[in-house]
Amino acid sequence: MFSRIRTILLSVISLLNEPNTFSPANVDASVMYRKWKESKGKDQEYTDIIRKQVLGTKVEAERDGVKVPTTLAEYCVKTKTPAPDEGSDLFYDDYYEDDEMDDEVESCYGDEDDSGNEES
Repeated sequence: MFSRIRTILLSVISLLNEPNTFSPANVDASVMYRKWKESKGKDQEYTDIIRKQVLGTKVEAERDGVKVPTTLAEYCVKTKTPAPDEGSDLFYDDYYEDDEMDDEVESCYGDEDDSGNEES
């Protein structure tokens, strides 16, 4: 699950770094971004809005107890995968339990005394 979240966040970061302005979800944002890029950063409307949104998100995250990464190193933290537990093999445990249940169900089919019509 963590890898899915990480992948989504990295995709969002990638979109923020170089958005597709030819097929935008938000036309106003696309126009502001292109205007900012063409002005080589002189038009501040786009950056001002982004700064406000980032600050608002940080405040909200702090209130929720979430630490927001601010550096590339923090975004790309390597996760430690736990060593596999070789003492337990849950697949086989579940498999044998299912097999036992199948035996119990099959034993019901051989009952010739019951006609299924509530007659004895």
